This record gives sequence, structure tokens and C-alpha cells, in this order.
Amino acid sequence: MIQLPETGYAPTDEDRASLDAWFAEYDAASARRDVERMADMAVFPLNLVSDDTAGDGRSAQWDRERFVAVMTRVMGDGGEDIAFESTRTPVFLSPAMAVVFTDSAMTTAGHTQHLRYADILVRRGGTWAFQTMLQSGWGDNL
Repeated sequence: MIQLPETGYAPTDEDRASLDAWFAEYDAASARRDVERMADMAVFPLNLVSDDTAGDGRSAQWDRERFVAVMTRVMGDGGEDIAFESTRTPVFLSPAMAVVFTDSAMTTAGHTQHLRYADILVRRGGTWAFQTMLQSGWGDNL
């Protein structure tokens, strides 16, 4: 069993359910390659943190236009279906902030790629949105 850090906030069942629902919608948009909907679910400027092929840490801030352009290129033309199976471990810092660690298997064209990443989400007006994405291996694209 994973021991989560003590943050001083104990999430409610609704906190977890709302976050799970947000990720289900985001994963569905990703599977459809609906990059515009994915962008609707973010707060811009979006922070990105990664490392590059030289092993150096990198960070960037993207506006919506840059997010849509890069994600459209990365997601491809939609020729093959994409399926995600993810296990998420959220750490709620407050009712409006969560750091979510994800272990995911992404399958397309019969090939499965395993991913581990983290997102920082904020809740505004009762709706979650991602604000920071952290994943290794993308630094050369930032």
C-alpha cells in the first residue's frame, strides 16, 4: 500500500470522485485526439517540466496555441485508435489543489508504451484543470 504524505488536508469522497471524473473525460478526449478539448481542460500559461536527451532538466510555459500545435503533432493524425489504462495516485494539498501521479499504459497500433508522469491540477468554480505537467523525456520538445 502506498503511503501518501501528510498534507494537512483530508480529501472528501467528492474530491476524489470529481478528480476521477475529470481524468476520465481527459483520457476520452486524448483517445479521440481531441486536442482542442484537452486544451479546454487546462489553465494557461501551462507549466511543463521534463528532462532532455543530455540529461538536463527543462521547463517551459506554453500558451494555448503552442499546446494545441505541439499536441496535435505528438498525437498524430488519428489513423489508429489509442487506449489508456491508468492508475492514479492523487495527493490533495487542499480542496482546490492536487498533485496526481499516474502510471499508464498507452496502446496504439498493437504497441503498448508504459508511462509515468505527474500533473498538478487546480479546481476553480468547482471544475478541475491541469496547470503543470511533469514527465521525463520531453525536454527536447519544450
